Amino acid sequence: MPRLENIGCLATCASPSQQDDIGLVRDAALVWRDDLVRWAGPAAALPPEYLEEPAWDAGGRLVIPGLVDAHTHLAFGGWRAGEFADRIRGRGYLEIAADGGGIASTVRATRALDEATLLQRAGRFLSEMVSLGITTVEAKSGYGLDLETELTLLRVYRRLDKRGPARIVPTCLAAHVVPREWAADRAGYVDLVVDEILPAVAAEGLADFVDVFVEDGAFSADEARRICARGRALGLRAKLHVDQLSGGGGAELAAEVEAVSADHLECVSEAGIAALAEARVVAVTLPLATLYLDQAPPPARALIDAGVAVAVASDFNPGTAPSYHLPFALTLACARQRMTPAEALKGATRYAARAVGLEGTVGSLQPGAAADFALIDAPDVEHWLYHLRPNACTATVIGGTVRYGTVPGA
Repeated sequence: MPRLENIGCLATCASPSQQDDIGLVRDAALVWRDDLVRWAGPAAALPPEYLEEPAWDAGGRLVIPGLVDAHTHLAFGGWRAGEFADRIRGRGYLEIAADGGGIASTVRATRALDEATLLQRAGRFLSEMVSLGITTVEAKSGYGLDLETELTLLRVYRRLDKRGPARIVPTCLAAHVVPREWAADRAGYVDLVVDEILPAVAAEGLADFVDVFVEDGAFSADEARRICARGRALGLRAKLHVDQLSGGGGAELAAEVEAVSADHLECVSEAGIAALAEARVVAVTLPLATLYLDQAPPPARALIDAGVAVAVASDFNPGTAPSYHLPFALTLACARQRMTPAEALKGATRYAARAVGLEGTVGSLQPGAAADFALIDAPDVEHWLYHLRPNACTATVIGGTVRYGTVPGA
């Protein structure tokens, strides 16, 4: 039963309420057995029964729960750097998509790769995410948009989860956009998702969630209702991409279908905020996407003030958020969404875990939770997110085992 001592500042994120309550403990200690936390608190209050346990040395660093990235598109083919330059020159997201770029271009590149290649690419990304202190990753399909490739992407996630060390939460996003071969029969494609793809996904147990991109150029609210209802009948809870490029009542829809999370929300309305609060839907904000698209950020301050739990995720994808640097996204959440460092950290730990259905299991350091944590070379949370560095994480521990870096005594 190891114990981590000499912790300068420990953020337990144990409280389920209050966005800024990250359970800070100075001069702390942490104890775990096997892969679960047994005790966390002030070193001076460490129960005597733990004093003889093997000691690991945190070196006076900040210790946080393993970060949870609650929105990624981890497996895909190709990149879209040309679109980055096009947007800088003034071309819009929808204009690029209408010309065959955007998601459609990634679908073509992804369909051209076999499962082994997709696994190798996604595995490399995942290893680099672990080095940043990320221990749990929600991973969406959505770049296949046919039965075979959607299943392939989700099988890649299953293999990554089994291989470890990071935990993968798989989401079926077959309703990302209507693929070009179905452009003249969008109703037929919705039928394919509802009648073939989702049942096949459920039969193999390949996903925990179903997601729909509700937006002009993607899917309507009525189509999303049908897809989410089918997902629910098959045991897949709903997550929704909503109110990203236009305000179309997406947050209200997420509340109506009892989604676990509503993601993006750059254009959310006051009524939508109230609906999310009443339905206890987590708002997943994606600061890297708003940066790359040069959008005004979602109103995180208004969401928090209304009582909505606000998560922060990377939205890692090859088009609009080509980075898995979640700590940088947290700094952006502070600078652009006006979240405090404590609020941002809660959004990438406890509330991110809630957004993927794992609250209490990951995203906090309390008795019974997974012994997933990261050592950060900073005196406190404020300094960590204020002083932008390539990587301040010196070690990542998943299930009580060091998976990146070194910890003296381990």
